[in-house]
Amino acid sequence: MPRLFAVMRSRGPAWNDSVPMDEQIDWRRHADFMNGLLARDIALLAGPLAGTRDVLLVFRAEDEAEVEARLAEDCWSIQGLLQTLWIKPWWLRLGTVAGPPAGTWAP
Repeated sequence: MPRLFAVMRSRGPAWNDSVPMDEQIDWRRHADFMNGLLARDIALLAGPLAGTRDVLLVFRAEDEAEVEARLAEDCWSIQGLLQTLWIKPWWLRLGTVAGPPAGTWAP
């Protein structure tokens, strides 16, 4: 049965600090990949943490290995733009992740 996982990712060595996120190499492929995970109800929430180099994600998966495998398919993982810092099971106690998505990664 799928569970929720909190995931912390950070900018990797290939990240170009001189350009914004949506001008990094292969932005469109990365955005399409993340939108695909959202559409399949795998990535439920995702976004950068203000004032940091980190991104917080909430995934629905069977286990940590599934989360790792999914993220390994992202072109930004392959190219070293993002790296996973940690993956932790998350027990949601207040609120819900059900309902329509808040948005998608825009071009």
